[in-house]
Amino acid sequence: MGICTNRNIIVTGAGAGLGRAYAHALAAEGAGVLVNDIRRDATEAVVAEIIAAGGKAVANSDDITTMSGAASIVADTVAAFGDVHGVVNNAGIVRDRMFASMSEDEWDGVIKVHLKGHFCIANTLVKRWRDQVKETGQRVSGRIINTSSGAGLQGNIGQSNYSAAKAGIASLTLVQAAELGRYGITANALAPAARTQMTEGPFGEVMKPPADGSFDHYAPENVAPLVVWLCSEASAECSGKVFEVEGGKLSIASGWKGGAVTDKKARWQPAELGDVVARLIAEAPPAQKVYGT
Repeated sequence: MGICTNRNIIVTGAGAGLGRAYAHALAAEGAGVLVNDIRRDATEAVVAEIIAAGGKAVANSDDITTMSGAASIVADTVAAFGDVHGVVNNAGIVRDRMFASMSEDEWDGVIKVHLKGHFCIANTLVKRWRDQVKETGQRVSGRIINTSSGAGLQGNIGQSNYSAAKAGIASLTLVQAAELGRYGITANALAPAARTQMTEGPFGEVMKPPADGSFDHYAPENVAPLVVWLCSEASAECSGKVFEVEGGKLSIASGWKGGAVTDKKARWQPAELGDVVARLIAEAPPAQKVYGT
């Protein structure tokens, strides 16, 4: 019996990288897993691996960025396993370019896959779970696991589209947690630093596996245990958190919060503000260096 026995979870972007690691880890802990990826051959390969290892999984390649695609993903999960208890919104793309050179298509594509993709399946599931609560009078045990990023929390040069989407996902998670707790639904987000198809290019040398066989700091499998726990019933009291995960390191991001305050107790004059702002900036904590997804 694993921590996710009798739990059925959707994992998007599960044909490789982090999503594949999540799907394998969930199945190993007893979950029925719907493996979603636009690359059908990749989803089928992951499903075959899970089944060969004794787990339960089905493949799906529907579009996460449309409500019809989301409805089909949820329907396939219910058809395969009888119900659905959570989604790991992991699918994403990058179209990196300096802001002044970014095209409308590069902006729209990244926002659509990340931000709208996170909306569609979660919204479809929440409506289903809300109806279940109304019908039974009992809270569900629904789980939404979103994927933000260090780029979304701190910003990253050349990734204005990606950073904006990931920042939006962090804020979306806070709103979901605040609104959906009454139904028994939790919402949390990850900001993982791991080796994936999106990071192998810009961070390839940094994230290469160690040649000596020592601990692989950037292996996507390092992030999977937290995902499994968040999908389980054991995480019922945890909601509205953004977890930063890298290797064996785990922390909860503090997010935007008020900093040092200077109060004149009267209206400021424009000419006064240069020194005041410089002092507030000097008192602020330094920005963090950003790696990863």
